[in-house]
Amino acid sequence: DEATDPSISEENWECIQRFCDQVNADTEGPLLALRLLAHKIQSPQEGEALHALTVLETCVNNCGDRFHSEMAKFRFLNELIKVLSPKYYGIWSSEKVKSRVTEVIFSWTVWFPQEVKIQDAYQMLKKQGIVKEDPKLPEDKILPPPSPRPQNSIFDTDEEKSKLLAKLLKSSHPEDLQAANRLIQSTIKEEQEKSAQVSRRVNTIREVSENVTRMDELLESYRRRELSPADQEALQALSQRCEKLRPLLFRLASEAVADEEALGK
Repeated sequence: DEATDPSISEENWECIQRFCDQVNADTEGPLLALRLLAHKIQSPQEGEALHALTVLETCVNNCGDRFHSEMAKFRFLNELIKVLSPKYYGIWSSEKVKSRVTEVIFSWTVWFPQEVKIQDAYQMLKKQGIVKEDPKLPEDKILPPPSPRPQNSIFDTDEEKSKLLAKLLKSSHPEDLQAANRLIQSTIKEEQEKSAQVSRRVNTIREVSENVTRMDELLESYRRRELSPADQEALQALSQRCEKLRPLLFRLASEAVADEEALGK
């Protein structure tokens, strides 16, 4: 009640932190906390609902896998959906609350891609037209660190960055949580770019390999003078495509110099 008190305009970070500590200390903490938070998020008082959403996001930051597991169940996701759905509380929930709930669910699809129910819930909202486009997450949005993180995450390989993030997330000051969010977002962007680069390399090597195999088959027929006009055209097109792929392969090789296995391929 103190942490979500609608009569205060600023977040009571001390109370919020105590709430998180209680969630972590109690065996049934995550289940009970989410039941209470769902009730508060559905409050007709905008201030109370917004404070409750901040508490929810802070719990996601601080309360670990047990909390993540409970929040990713339809039992809780449905309570959030009710705030958006015109069939339930969407008719009187404020636009600000609905916008925040949408941001929360969308941010979870980014951070917890392995949680199928979160993905399904968000896609259902889009399919029904309740969410028309993905929200742009604000700079000061409190986001959890991904759990579990992908293998070879930058947070795993960059010890300094990992220590800084842990320190910021343990803080109860909103400025530190905002700094943590900016660090997480920049790192995620870096990891996405790295992933896109790997994907480009794999797809290009696959295309080159398939094209060369097909060219070999057509050239064999050409040597035996068994090539139809259509196949001759296909051979010409493959040759042109391979010429275009050559400089791309060289560039990908230069990008992969530090990775022996990738360079070998």
